[in-house]
Amino acid sequence: MAAVGDTIAQVHSGIDSSNKTLLKSEALYKYVLDTSVLPHEPECMRELRLVTDSHPWGFMQSSPDEAQLLRMLIKLTGARNTLEVGVFTGYSLLATALALPDDGKVIAIDVDQEYYDIGKPFIEKAGVAHKVDFRHGPALEHLDALLADESNVGAFDFAFVDADKPNYVKYHEQLLRLVRVGGTIVYDNTLWAGTVALPPDTPLSDLDRRFSAAIKDLNARLSADERVEVCQLAIADGVTICRRLV
Repeated sequence: MAAVGDTIAQVHSGIDSSNKTLLKSEALYKYVLDTSVLPHEPECMRELRLVTDSHPWGFMQSSPDEAQLLRMLIKLTGARNTLEVGVFTGYSLLATALALPDDGKVIAIDVDQEYYDIGKPFIEKAGVAHKVDFRHGPALEHLDALLADESNVGAFDFAFVDADKPNYVKYHEQLLRLVRVGGTIVYDNTLWAGTVALPPDTPLSDLDRRFSAAIKDLNARLSADERVEVCQLAIADGVTICRRLV
């Protein structure tokens, strides 16, 4: 984290897909990527990842090892109907679509159509566009619209959330109704560059202070939530996996 005066600059400045990790050793992270991740990354994902790295907000995309984790989880759980809240350019969405069976579906929600349009050609080139149902607009509204149809309650196997952090708690309540018992909900950025463990008086940017506080609140709620079984991973910027119990 780079300091500007007495305040730490935004904690994700200088981050791209090659160094989005909480590991203290860059050499170790490079070893993980070079040995187990990048050799198995589909070419269409690699192309989209590199294009996104050059975007001013490129740090928002999932890391390659996180995308690999999502693909593995979808395959291990046999997920067919999934949700993605927060899409950006679609790197994690493409990972999901590739992992789903040919008749699988992912409803992907984002407020920024222009970012999704960057990744859409890569999704089409990969031959998985028929699995993707992109919905433009606020996720809270789209999830409420899904819940208004009783057939959607408990109809989804898997959900991935990488959107506006202050609304994570609200998304959780909606997704617990949409995702079936035994299904999986995955939250991204749940360690927020390690700021969740910093002293309360640490000088942070306003954005990082707000988002870190929202994430700490989410983590405390998830840990106490008897409706889910929780697993916190120190991968990428922090990933929390929830299995719905009731």
